[in-house]
Amino acid sequence: MIAIMWPSIEPYLQGLRARPRHVENGRPLFRRGDPVTDVHYVVTGAVHLVRFQTDGSALILQRAGPGSILAEASLYFDTYHCDAVASGDADTRAYAKSSVRKLLLRSPEFSDIWANYLAQELQRTRLRAEILALRTVSERLDAWIAGNGGNFPHKGEWKLLASQIGVSAEALYREIAKRRD
Repeated sequence: MIAIMWPSIEPYLQGLRARPRHVENGRPLFRRGDPVTDVHYVVTGAVHLVRFQTDGSALILQRAGPGSILAEASLYFDTYHCDAVASGDADTRAYAKSSVRKLLLRSPEFSDIWANYLAQELQRTRLRAEILALRTVSERLDAWIAGNGGNFPHKGEWKLLASQIGVSAEALYREIAKRRD
């Protein structure tokens, strides 16, 4: 996937009042069903948008790192549809949902940047959907590598990668070991 860089959303948000939020590793920033009152911009760390399955497993729908808007589609809904859980300690800025919506109405330039950001997120989501539709661990890993500029995942990211591509960590480790032989 070709990454297209658009101007950052952050400079536009700086004119809005923000509440700093710190979330410790494994703790929720919000839960499914909570009312959407804020838009969260990730400053440090990572926050995962997670949907917990009936068997207790977690499917990561978004991995929001520094410079990302978390659960950006929630701007248009009353309640969250997933949980947001910190992966390591994380810091966000919470901007009032109403303030962000007003900014979208009054700034065509911000609206364009917001639309481009949403388009990039849509592309990433479609790639994840394509990966999850593949049948084997090998196919999923190949697709992930192709979608990430041909870069092989670093060892410290393997467990996280396994959850992103919908396989067990053990199955991913076996596939990686096969490729090393």
